[in-house]
Amino acid sequence: MMVQNSDILNIENITKTFEGVRALENVDFRVKKGQIKALIGPNGAGKTTLLNVTSGLLKPDNGSIYMNGQKISGMTPDKIAFLGISRTFQLVRLFTINNATVLDNVLLGAHKQLKPDIIGTIFRRGSLNKKEREVKDKALEILSFVGLEGKEKFLPGALSFGNQRLLELARSLMTEPQMLLLDEPASGLNDAEVDGFIKLLLNIRDRGITILLVEHNMKVVMNIADDIVVLDFGKKLAEGTPSQICANQQVIEAYLGTYGSAQECV
Repeated sequence: MMVQNSDILNIENITKTFEGVRALENVDFRVKKGQIKALIGPNGAGKTTLLNVTSGLLKPDNGSIYMNGQKISGMTPDKIAFLGISRTFQLVRLFTINNATVLDNVLLGAHKQLKPDIIGTIFRRGSLNKKEREVKDKALEILSFVGLEGKEKFLPGALSFGNQRLLELARSLMTEPQMLLLDEPASGLNDAEVDGFIKLLLNIRDRGITILLVEHNMKVVMNIADDIVVLDFGKKLAEGTPSQICANQQVIEAYLGTYGSAQECV
């Protein structure tokens, strides 16, 4: 199957069942290159499951996923990552073994540039060859880009929760992704951090990186999403622009009204 040139990701009739419970049922949508697409819906709607299937952590029972026309459903997570999809998680996952620093965590995303001995490179504190210096310089640039300049020698545990989320995002950017899958990235952030995060995601998009975003914070969604898919009980309830979703009575009844999020619709 071939997808249109403007599509980077094609989710086609994805179904996933856990012990008889259907978490996803024939979910179908496309993500265009350079777009920020949001997945919203009640808890248990299947949003994280869909990200897990897309990133290769789970295999779908039925359906297919294509990236740039190539079928990726059924591939291992490392192969999908190598093709250009990077992922963050609801619970921040940072590397702390052997006093790994903030910079070390970002360098873990450099597997494309420093293969195969990435771990050895990170913990070899001596001289660096030219390629390793270039990669380190890039990691420092990414830390500055996300707002963590000057914190490269910190231990991850010394960072605030909001900065830990930024660190995980920096590591994902280090993989040179074509597309980011972000799972609740604004969770736990205060209002000021949310405002900064909105600007950062827009800057990431301006760098040509496509984003598929799962998020409950409707301020984030309505300010950055080009398009929104609404899931409910594993099915696609609606799809459209933020204004179309805000005006959809089914979405208001199933999600926006119940969760007090309708006020973010303008």
